[in-house]
Amino acid sequence: MALGEKPSKRPLMNRRPILIVEDEPELGRVLLENLSQNGYSAHLAESAEKALNLIGQKAFDLIVSDIRLPHMNGLQLLDHVKGHSHPAPVILMTGFGSVQNAVEAMRKGAFDYLLKPFSLEALEQGIENALRQSFSGQMGEAESPCPPSRVPLITQDRKMKEVLALCGKIAPSKATVLIQGESGTGKELLARYIHEQSQRNQGPFVAVNCASLPETLLESELFGHEKGAFTGAMARKIGKFELSHRGTILLDEISEMNTFLQAKILRVLQENEVDRIGGSRPIPIDLRVIATTNRDLESWVKKGELREDLYYRLKVIEVILPPLRERPGDIELLTYHYLRKFADEYARPDRSVSEPALAWMKEQEWRGNVRELKNVIERAVLISSRKTLEVEDFWEDTGGGVEKDRGAEMGESASFCLKHMEQRMISKALEKTQGNRTHAAKMLGISIRTLRNKLNEYKRELPAGLS
Repeated sequence: MALGEKPSKRPLMNRRPILIVEDEPELGRVLLENLSQNGYSAHLAESAEKALNLIGQKAFDLIVSDIRLPHMNGLQLLDHVKGHSHPAPVILMTGFGSVQNAVEAMRKGAFDYLLKPFSLEALEQGIENALRQSFSGQMGEAESPCPPSRVPLITQDRKMKEVLALCGKIAPSKATVLIQGESGTGKELLARYIHEQSQRNQGPFVAVNCASLPETLLESELFGHEKGAFTGAMARKIGKFELSHRGTILLDEISEMNTFLQAKILRVLQENEVDRIGGSRPIPIDLRVIATTNRDLESWVKKGELREDLYYRLKVIEVILPPLRERPGDIELLTYHYLRKFADEYARPDRSVSEPALAWMKEQEWRGNVRELKNVIERAVLISSRKTLEVEDFWEDTGGGVEKDRGAEMGESASFCLKHMEQRMISKALEKTQGNRTHAAKMLGISIRTLRNKLNEYKRELPAGLS
């Protein structure tokens, strides 16, 4: 933790009672002093048991707790707090080696978590976010405050947290949102997150994939039609816009529709009403529109493929989701999240991932982003019988897997890709252990004899000084 930083004053949150649960005396003292100096009413408990005693005597607006505590840990404390009649939000602190615990904490309902070492600025930002949410409810800014999201948005990446913070700010409004990002980054998941955080969360969330329906059906699907409006219209059909009344509609891949339908959607956004095909009068609707795309819409506007007025009407709020390769810190977190998810779903034993396999996963491009990572892990859970998954468990037996696909693009064989991957892993292990072969073999999960044989095999190809 960075101790030399001077915390900034945050008057809005002054004197809000905060309970710090930390068994390490020095860290507990630093947190207590800095938060007290910054205007918070901070209290310290050295164990979860003492924290529960204090909670029984005094109401706290926030609890900041370490996960690793004697006797009762932070996750058990979280369970007790969530069972309280008026539960306070909980931020958990965890070491770098406890990523699985961090995932479990978010599933159990923790507001946020911080990976040690962290700065005081990061801690205060997390505290401010948690207190602002409870502050809004107390001040009556929303008669139906937004519940904690059920959407599993798992991240520790700074850019992604900024995206979520932005979505939290704009969620209560009716503003149209345009979410841009590559395929598999989680655009629909983020749209559901915005809906859940809004005051429309009791209304419907209706998703329409504009690219999956032919143009002849998309108009009827969106706007509905009256009986006899066209050949085959045997009964009245309520369109997706009407079904989204008092809720949210997601127009997925908005660019994949003709300009005629774009004009009709623009009218819905401007007039808050919809015309069924063959209808005699417009029908008023109250909804929020969220659109997504994996294309560069500005270039589509220049080509005349997308109406400029619709483009600017959609991007009142623009959200750009970063690809997985730009948030490598999330790969391990997501890996363990999906390992647990699929282990539960398929009644498989809990798995771990070897260090070489994790390092390999962090090196991949993940052109399919989170969706591709999820699919690779699901396959490994179903196919592998190991307790600790290795690199080969994430490879396809036929068709090649991530690294093989990349090798195919370069005209390389799968065996060359595997050989090259082994070289990189051995090289990195030796670099980390400063050339100690015994430690490197242990890190790689192989015997010293196997490592020696590999070094002899790759002697000419490894970087100088490591063979």
